[in-house]
Amino acid sequence: MDWPDFLTRKSKTQTIAQHKTSASGPVVAYSQVGKPRWTPRRYDALAEEGYRKNVVAFRCISEVARASASIPWLLYTQDHQELDDHPLKELLKHPNPLQGTTQFLESVFSYYQISGNVYIEAIRPSEGSAPVELYVLRPDRMRIIPGESGLPQGYEYQIGGRTVRWGADPFTGASNILHWKSFHPLDDWYGMAPLDQHNAASAWNQALLNHAARPSGALIYSPKDGPSQLSDEQFRRLKEELEEHYQSSRNAGRPLLLEGGLDWKEMGLSPKDMDWLAGRKRAAQDIAMAFGVPDQLISISESQTYTNMAEARLALYEETVLPLVQQFKGELNRWLTPMFDDALRLELDADEIPALTARRDMVWDKVGKADFLTRNEKRQAVGYPPE
Repeated sequence: MDWPDFLTRKSKTQTIAQHKTSASGPVVAYSQVGKPRWTPRRYDALAEEGYRKNVVAFRCISEVARASASIPWLLYTQDHQELDDHPLKELLKHPNPLQGTTQFLESVFSYYQISGNVYIEAIRPSEGSAPVELYVLRPDRMRIIPGESGLPQGYEYQIGGRTVRWGADPFTGASNILHWKSFHPLDDWYGMAPLDQHNAASAWNQALLNHAARPSGALIYSPKDGPSQLSDEQFRRLKEELEEHYQSSRNAGRPLLLEGGLDWKEMGLSPKDMDWLAGRKRAAQDIAMAFGVPDQLISISESQTYTNMAEARLALYEETVLPLVQQFKGELNRWLTPMFDDALRLELDADEIPALTARRDMVWDKVGKADFLTRNEKRQAVGYPPE
């Protein structure tokens, strides 16, 4: 093929691609083209306050991430043939020298729940070659660079004063960076984290907890003789001593030593009157609900039996884990598998999930007794390809 021919074909391809571009894309990217778009919320604050310091959120995120990372993956060809030995399966088994499959996937699903955004880098020896390593990148260090079509034209990763940049196809968005994000109703570029839902609501409860779950009282100055008010120097000294010796969580419960006509009077309700424990339980239930984790699995419910624990585990997989992993599977089949072969597709091996055994046995029993179905129809009904 000579050069004029090649340039003509390339021009036609670009014209077709431009026709497929969303009409709203340029409006979304208006005034932001080529400029790194910063993450709307501080990830470090979400991770510190909502994950490291919140035992309920930590437990919920860990439950979902570990359960999601434990599901095995299968690889099929376009004609439904399962592949046991393939470079893509080897890549998922050993994504990089520092992580195995479970640890890699656990970090993926943890980042998704903490920030609503996941970034994965594919290391490719040359342009067009299959990836040899995968790395999960910290969401707070990544910046999206909007393009004219409304798709990202690139990504920037900043750490220690240095910046690494990856390009993206302006028409398809194809890149060596996968950005998996949750739905955000007010942001065109970044996802919304479940942690956003309960942080503001729990601020009041946390403030009470930091003060021993008890409202403040008042120091009453009632001298037997002399002036009825403290002097400026007395007031300043009293204030400094209270702040230094009696405030903050490390001084909670420390007895107050009073002198010189000072008396302590309660001005609020007791922990019993506030029903503090019930309030903490409601807050924990709200957090668990935001992450889709049943109460029983994080020890919130008062009555726990083997039966309802098994039902809770089943609900976790069916209502939270499987939909989450199915969504991630779609992202991998869109981004990763075409780097190896367009005819490949990844699937989940749900048969290896112990929590679903009872439900699966029930389905298999019903399908097995359905005499009106052919063998291949029965296989399809239980999730297997036809023979």
